[in-house]
Amino acid sequence: MVGRTLIRGGLVITASDEIHADVLIEDGRIAALAATGTPAAEAFTAERTIDATGRYVIPGGVDAHTHMELPFGGTFASDTFETGTRAAAWGGTTTIVDFAVQSVGHSLREGLDAWHAKAEGNCAIDYGFHMIVSDVNQETLKEMDLLVEEGVTSFKQFMAYPGVFYSDDGQILRAMQRSAENGGLIMMHAENGIAIDVLVEQALARGETDPRYHGEVRKALLEAEATHRAIKLAQVAGAPLYVVHVSAMEAVAELARARDEGLPVFGETCPQYLFLSTDNLAEPDFEGSKYVCSTPLRPKEHQAKLWQGLRTNDLQVVSTDHCPFCFVGQKELGRGDFSKIPNGLPGVENRMDLLHQAVVDGHISRRRWIEIACATPARMFGMYPKKGTITPGADADVVIYDPHAEQVVSAETHHMNVDYSAYEGKRLTGRVETVLSRGEPVITEREYTGHAGHGVYTPRSTCQYLN
Repeated sequence: MVGRTLIRGGLVITASDEIHADVLIEDGRIAALAATGTPAAEAFTAERTIDATGRYVIPGGVDAHTHMELPFGGTFASDTFETGTRAAAWGGTTTIVDFAVQSVGHSLREGLDAWHAKAEGNCAIDYGFHMIVSDVNQETLKEMDLLVEEGVTSFKQFMAYPGVFYSDDGQILRAMQRSAENGGLIMMHAENGIAIDVLVEQALARGETDPRYHGEVRKALLEAEATHRAIKLAQVAGAPLYVVHVSAMEAVAELARARDEGLPVFGETCPQYLFLSTDNLAEPDFEGSKYVCSTPLRPKEHQAKLWQGLRTNDLQVVSTDHCPFCFVGQKELGRGDFSKIPNGLPGVENRMDLLHQAVVDGHISRRRWIEIACATPARMFGMYPKKGTITPGADADVVIYDPHAEQVVSAETHHMNVDYSAYEGKRLTGRVETVLSRGEPVITEREYTGHAGHGVYTPRSTCQYLN
């Protein structure tokens, strides 16, 4: 444990400011900042100095949507908390919020305890939990109050996956009413799963079994319909709403309309919807299965509307929905039947770099990059300013980022425990160089210097956009 660390000469970028400043770290926290070259900065002393000249100094990323070790479709997501958080650190993310799962017939507490057991002592970076609510009843509703009190302040429900995670409108309304009282935030997977199941059955009956049909049956209109319905149910309940993995322009329009009406409605999208499309789902020789996720990839014309939503703040957060399944042995379960392909993509390592590429390409500004990837998710889920910014008192979760380094994304060089990359061969400008988590080096000049067990569980307050 080094005493003080000093980061000199970098361009410090937060959601609100860009300044050439020196950053002093002590006892795992940001102790002070001062403009480079000023007497205040010159007076800083430390046992360890990092030269960040020509680099960005940014807050560690906050990925508010990951699924490590998630059971799905008869298999498990291939990243453990150990491999997944290590890969996150390589990509400049220093906090994840993963989803604990309530199984039908079991309590929320049992699900949460199971996820604590998976994560504890295994994480390279800090972590929190959301709770997937699969079984709404009187006991569940009471438990929601208790979980909010102990720092699990967000609850995910599914309008999709009948027979697995699905909640009907009555169950959703009850949970929303409860969250309106206890300050929790309902996160919604908004797709009309009942209608989708009909379309799946009909497609398979016609012999349409290839991966591309996964995207064709999960229609954008059914995402928009479910988004609209979720907004109206939240309005009836007087509750805030956060819609996860928004992929379609029609769903963005529903969110924009609600926000224009002043409703506390928020939206998240993911890199796969910004950079990939149905062209990937249609790749031959079952390669398209690598890109099966839900909500599904959309035709390319949706991308411009998603970028616009991020610029206009109709979408506030970019998370990954990281849920990796290997092509060999896992995605292959769906050969001959697209409905059996495990849904999910790897991406926890790629998000910060892909969004920096979006800065290079002119889609978003540097500060907006930090806002949607660090500051807003931290605020949305009750962790700001401990996480998501560089300011005195904040956790020293800091990334030294080289904006000029070039890289080619590949499964051969990534650190996620999965046998393919969704962005294989993509050239990116910008790369993580050094990562500190609470002042401790996890990545040091492109070498892993962290360890399992450094990351600690982080209880959260309620959504800071509602306080």
